[in-house]
Order: sequence, then C-alpha cells, then structure tokens
Amino acid sequence: MKKIGLLSDTHGYWDDKFKIHFAECDEVWHAGDIGSLSLTAKFEAFKPFRAVYGNIDGADVRAAFPEFLRFYIEGVDVLITHIGGYPGKYDPRVRAILQTKPPKLFICGHSHILKVMYDKKFGCLDMNPGAAGKYGFHKVRTLLRFVIDAGNIRDLEVIELSD
Repeated sequence: MKKIGLLSDTHGYWDDKFKIHFAECDEVWHAGDIGSLSLTAKFEAFKPFRAVYGNIDGADVRAAFPEFLRFYIEGVDVLITHIGGYPGKYDPRVRAILQTKPPKLFICGHSHILKVMYDKKFGCLDMNPGAAGKYGFHKVRTLLRFVIDAGNIRDLEVIELSD
C-alpha cells in the first residue's frame, strides 16, 4: 500500500502546507509546471518524488525530469504528463498512447482545473490535481491525496489550500 500526494502547476511556489498535507504520504508526484529545481529539491528532501516537466519549465527542469513518466506501483500502471487533456478531449500524443496501451491511472496538469474522471472507453482513471501555485487564473489552489493498494486506487481526498 502506498499513499500518494499529487499536485501540479506550482510555478515555483512553495507552500509549507504541502508538508502538512503530504506528511503521511509515501510519495509525492508532480504533474508539471514545477517552476524551479530549488522547488524540486524541497520535495526530494521531504519525500520520494516523481515528476514531469511542463510547458513553463526551463532547460534545467527539462533535463532533470521527463515529459512522460510511466511506471508500475502496487500493481497499478501509471502514466503522468503535463499536457494531457481528459476523456473525449485528449492531447493527440496522449490519445495515441491510450489507444495502444492505456494505463490504469492517467495523470496530467496544465489546465489549473481539478478534475477526476473515469474513462470507460480506455478503462482508466484520469486525474488532474488542479493548480497548487499562485500563478494562473484559478481561484482555489488544490492538491489530491489517494491510496494505491494491490491494484486498486482508493480513498481519494481533495485538499483546498487557503492563503
């Protein structure tokens, strides 16, 4: 069993509340638009950290993290990228992957809109944690927390961060 903390679109902004809300998590995952390697260093010092780069990330972040990250954890096939879309509105590159070999869990960021949907067509759960940073049009900063256990994704929690 692994408890996961998921966020996206920090745009270089660190909030000490990340440590509070992810204290009991086994890993923290970031779905892009990280903003700086100094931010990733804070996460890496805190918890095991997985991330992808986003469209605002510079060459340093792009050199350190991939555009697409695919791995298995606790029996779940996971695919993370920054610009991915959602059921019925996928980015063409993501759609090609889903048509060939869909994961059980697909994660993206970019939209700054928290969205969790099950895609019946591809049999996968889509998660976008919204935006955890202060830059962008979003009104509420959000995080997700969930458990992956023996091939199941459960106990999903939405966390709203106040200023």
